[in-house]
This record gives sequence, structure tokens and C-alpha cells, in this order.
Amino acid sequence: MAKILIVLYPDPVTGYPPEYARDSIPPISAYPSGATLPTPKDLGFIPGQLLGCVSGNLGLKDWLESEGHTVVITSDKEGADSVFERELPDADVVISQPFWPAYLTADRIAKAAKLQLVITAGIGSDHTDLNAANERGITVAEVTYSNSISVAEHTVMQVLVLVRDFVTQHQISVNGGWNIADAVSRSYDLEAMRVGVFAAGRIGRAVIERLAPFGVRLSYTDRFRLPQEYEERYGLTFHESINDLVKEIDVLTVHAPLTEETRGLLNHDLLASMPRGAYIVNPARGAIADRDAIVRALESGQLAGYAGDVWDPQPAPADHPWRTMPHNAMTTHTSGTSLSGQARYAAGTREILEDWFSRSPIRPEYLIVEGGGYKGTGAHSYAQHPSEAEADQDAQ
Repeated sequence: MAKILIVLYPDPVTGYPPEYARDSIPPISAYPSGATLPTPKDLGFIPGQLLGCVSGNLGLKDWLESEGHTVVITSDKEGADSVFERELPDADVVISQPFWPAYLTADRIAKAAKLQLVITAGIGSDHTDLNAANERGITVAEVTYSNSISVAEHTVMQVLVLVRDFVTQHQISVNGGWNIADAVSRSYDLEAMRVGVFAAGRIGRAVIERLAPFGVRLSYTDRFRLPQEYEERYGLTFHESINDLVKEIDVLTVHAPLTEETRGLLNHDLLASMPRGAYIVNPARGAIADRDAIVRALESGQLAGYAGDVWDPQPAPADHPWRTMPHNAMTTHTSGTSLSGQARYAAGTREILEDWFSRSPIRPEYLIVEGGGYKGTGAHSYAQHPSEAEADQDAQ
């Protein structure tokens, strides 16, 4: 029997929901790429429930305990005396989400003598030291594509919120005001704006496909160019580098993973090369942006707005400058953990566990590190292996 350590975000401050806004979520039969959804033998939850918090437990607790496994579920993951730190040394399996990651550094992996499997409930495993996991023969898996569309929808929402200056208009309404001039003095139409997409993997392509009907002019950069037919379908212009891309756009959306190549990439020099009054939406990783350079660019007017769903560090401290910088529409890493997305990544997590315990192969697209061999077939990795764009071309 195994010990499974599950790190999830805290329950709502008002308690676990007794009911929900909707009675169900619409079912989908396949992902846009044609890939199949997770296929566990059972779910252990009702789709549409809050699963990513401690009480939701990804719908796993009852099933795992009924199979005789020891299950520890916590949101306490910071500091030497945290539950995560105390329980890690004899854990066989660690599960967490990118929104509330259990950071598995090389030092922590060295202390976890029994660790065999690390699962990201969602996509994006950069909170695990993949080299250390590889050296130890630890399998690392994530639920590829489970919440890609969730993030893409959130990105499109934040683009519109920034360009139309929705936050200001809503706050005027909340405050009892009605000054229309104040409400629209920074509000523009998205139509005909130049939108650049940095990294055209699953999420980047989904953003392209959802923004195209707005009548925008689309461009992108990626290590691997998309097929000509795809470029023609969406009127895409390809740029060899992000440095070239940002010189000719009004809106930048960021979908690259955090690597040494992308860390701090959105710095003062790059921001200064953008047209004045550009917008940035970053649902990828907070550390891709230079924190203070973003603040200065907003204060100077070089940027007209910045929205993101990711911070550095996470959770962000209460005094993080992105909370109060002008013209921001930040959210707290919620884009990929909609109730719809949770149903898919919880199901995928169970499928991985079912396969692991039965010694059946985990589906290849879920594997990042397979028992000592780097796979890199899960989330888009802009620097470490061919992009999803190329992988999808091969599949076609």
C-alpha cells in the first residue's frame, strides 16, 4: 500500500459549498485536437463540484482509502514545519496543482526516499525539479490538455477587460457613480488591433482561434512554425523572435513555460521596444515578467495595461506591487481551475493513479519524466523540446 500526499488550495473562507450556481456542466466528448478526455474507471465526484481545495480532495480520498492507501491532504506547504515538509520523507506519491504547487526541489526530492510518482493535477510541472526526478527514476506526469481551453478563455477575457477598461467601469458602478466620461476615457475597441501570441502551443493556438473572430490582426512567434494552411486560415504573421514580434503589436499574450530562456524575458528593454500603450496578458508564469519593470512601464504609460493570472512568488504576498499597480486586471491563478477544468484534471489524475497501481502504462501524452527517462511530451516546453505545434503537426 502507498502513502499519497496531496497538496491542494484551502477551502473557501465561507466553507465548502453546500450548493453551486449551476446544477451541471456541459459534457464534451473530445478535446479540440481530437485527443480523448481522461478515462478513469470511476470518478468519485460529480462534475461541476469544487475539487481543487482540501475538502474537494480531487474526488480521490474515499477511493484511495478504500483501496488501503494512506492519504494525507493539506494546504499547508510553506516552511520547515509545514504538513507537506513533515509528510514528504515517506510519501510514495505527491499530487499538487500549478495554482497551489508543492515545490519539489532537488533538496526535497533527496529527502523523499520513497517517492516514486509526482502528478500535476492540471498542466505545467515546473514546480518539480525534472532533472532531480530523472536522476532518481521518479515518474512525473500531468493531465495534458485538461484545462488548456480554460486558460485560453481566461486569456481572451483578460484581453477584453484591459482594452475596454472594464475594471474601471465596473468599479464606478459598484461605487454608485455614473460619470460616463470617466468610464470610457481609456476604453477602446479590440477590433483591428494587432495581437501577438508568444508560444503557439495548445493554449496559444486556442487563443488565436478565439480572438480571430474579433477582427484582429494576428501574429505569433514560436520555436517551430505552424503549418502554412493554419497561418492562412487565421491570417497569421510569423516572427522569428519575441523581440521582433513585440515591435509591431498592440496586445501581447504569453503562453511559454518558465525556463532559463524565458525567465525575466519581459524586461525593461523589451517593454521599451513595444509601441506606447500596448497591453500584456500573461497566463503562463509570473517570473517570465520582470516584476518591477512591469510596474514602471504601467506608471510611465509605456504599457496601457497588464493582466495576468500568475505571480512570482505564489501565493503572492499582500504587498506585492502587482496588486496595486495602475491599470492592472490581475487574478490569483484561477484561469485553469474553473469547475469545468477541475472535473477534467481530477479525472485525469485518477486515471494516472489507476494505471500506476495496476502497473498499466500511463498514456504517453501525460508523461513528463518516465521512471528515469525525460519524455517532455506533456505541456508545451518552449526551450527544452519541440513545441506542441510540431508535435500536433506530426499527429496530423
